[in-house]
Amino acid sequence: MNFSKPILAIESSCDETAVAILQPPGKLLCSLVASQMEIHARFGGVVPEVASRNHLLAIKPLFEGALSEAYMIKPEELGAVVATAGPGLAPALLVGASFAKGVALGLNIPYLAVNHLEGHLLSPFFGSEKIPHHLALLVSGGHTQLTEVMSAGKYRLLGSTTDDAAGEAFDKIAKLLGLSYPGGIEIDRLARQGDPHRYPFPKAFLEKGNLNFSFSGLKTSVRYFLEKENFSEKEFRKNLPDICASVQEAIVGVLVEKVSRAAEQQDLDIIGVSGGVACNSALRAQLEKLCQKKRWQLYFPPASLATDNAVMIAFAAMHHLQDGEQNSISQEIIPQWKI
Repeated sequence: MNFSKPILAIESSCDETAVAILQPPGKLLCSLVASQMEIHARFGGVVPEVASRNHLLAIKPLFEGALSEAYMIKPEELGAVVATAGPGLAPALLVGASFAKGVALGLNIPYLAVNHLEGHLLSPFFGSEKIPHHLALLVSGGHTQLTEVMSAGKYRLLGSTTDDAAGEAFDKIAKLLGLSYPGGIEIDRLARQGDPHRYPFPKAFLEKGNLNFSFSGLKTSVRYFLEKENFSEKEFRKNLPDICASVQEAIVGVLVEKVSRAAEQQDLDIIGVSGGVACNSALRAQLEKLCQKKRWQLYFPPASLATDNAVMIAFAAMHHLQDGEQNSISQEIIPQWKI
């Protein structure tokens, strides 16, 4: 089946409300995102109920704005409505999925529930009609995992985090350091001025053959380090870039090492990196160096597709719609949905 009609996609798994319209395979007609970053920064992290209320406020104006921006497409010309159904925050997912179902019913067109992780996994290859066999590193605030991607819809999980995701570790450590939310961006900024080898923070799960991740111990180590050093305010500010660089090296070093191991074990020479942490400058630089050395191909999504967005949801859905897949309107959200 060649699905060629425009796809309306909605993403509301966490704190971004997003709507996009995609003309398969890769012509983006519009992409709108309402961020709640400033709202949740007051709490130092995402509050599910607050996120849900703000999704409710944002989704209808975004939907209307998307139709207006994609002015050459009339609602009745849409081929399908798709939405993130999981994983994510249940109150947030319900808003987007319910709205999408209502639109699908009103227009009498197919509805498809999309896995948020799959949207990330395929995003480095946006616009491609065929997804190559590759190793995918998904690294974000909520997820850190290595997946063998045989093709769209065919995945094998190789390793994942046993506790905190990499982005979550960045944010929690940034909070310990008194940095603003989201902390990963601030640590990356300060780390560029620091020495990544000044403080040897621990790197977990580096024993041979292990492709899983663990970052909660790093957070604990940083807390004990700060208590032990008991810096004065002046000393802390002076050493902060080195602390950030060393924390970043502890996280990025593990990620790069696991990518190298997994690619060699599975004999894969194409690497796709997705999720918000894919924007981290040290991660990008070290992976580029690794892939140049190994002569592997390395793919990142555009920066606009690295964080949560509806474009990646539309793109992932396209590959399923082409196979004739769709869901009943009674399909429920799956907050713990796995790949």
